[in-house]
Amino acid sequence: MNSKELEIRLIDFSIQVVHLIKSLPEDRITNHLTGQLLRSSTSPALNYGEAQGSESKRDFVHKLGIVLKELRESLNCLKILAGTNYIKPEHLAIKECNELVSIFVKSVDTTKRKIEEETRLRQMNKNASL
Repeated sequence: MNSKELEIRLIDFSIQVVHLIKSLPEDRITNHLTGQLLRSSTSPALNYGEAQGSESKRDFVHKLGIVLKELRESLNCLKILAGTNYIKPEHLAIKECNELVSIFVKSVDTTKRKIEEETRLRQMNKNASL
């Protein structure tokens, strides 16, 4: 999956959650959880857009970390809604959020590993030139 496809998927996830929120009854519980869910589920698409313009690989990893943090927060809100019977545990938003979390865990790990390899190579080249 390329970066544009991933960005579209994050936007679609945000839209899916907005529709879910609009379908829920308004009460004290949903007002609290959906406010948090609205913020955390729309944030990944926005932060991923910022990551695309990052100034360095470390900045990119940092921004991807924020995307991942917000996705995990969204997932927990969705699980609470499922656990309190506002949505079904097999709701598509839960499935999609789980998949997005997995994608970003792998992406952060891969990018961190590449940074470490580049740092090691630079250090080896520096030592070899001494």
